[in-house]
Amino acid sequence: MDIEDKIAYQKRKVLGMLGISAKAGKIVCGNDATIEDIEKHRVKLVIVAENASERTKKNIKGICDKNNIPILEFGDIDKISQTIGKSNKAIIGIKSKSLSEEIEKLIKEFGGDLLYG
Repeated sequence: MDIEDKIAYQKRKVLGMLGISAKAGKIVCGNDATIEDIEKHRVKLVIVAENASERTKKNIKGICDKNNIPILEFGDIDKISQTIGKSNKAIIGIKSKSLSEEIEKLIKEFGGDLLYG
């Protein structure tokens, strides 16, 4: 398996974990809902889509910095939204510590961008 295949495999694995997390009720999605749960200390990791607007990225990064929450750039809005069964979601908050750790590890392995953490 070459490096491109390994990256594609790990991206599919992350998307699968996001789907499972959504079905288990372990995520929050959308800007306002994610920010609310960050401030209530329910979110362990934030994922922001690579094609989210710079304003969205800057806003969520500031809130994550303030609350010491790691934030990673991963995937695109359409793929993430489809995976979690929602539409037009650029921001996902992972509420499960174990799932957040596994997802963060996988994203970092294939060079995902850590915006904070």
